[in-house]
Amino acid sequence: MPRGSSPKREREYEKLKEEFKKDHRYPGREEEVAARIVNKQRKEAGETKE
Repeated sequence: MPRGSSPKREREYEKLKEEFKKDHRYPGREEEVAARIVNKQRKEAGETKE
């Protein structure tokens, strides 16, 4: 996760990553996909610099 992420987003990232590993989704790319999802949510919520 990028610097400046809130603890809430960090927890969400870890939860998604573990869920993908458990469900065998996105094999080998769990971290990348989880980071992309969280970063997209951060952008939509206005938590990033533009």
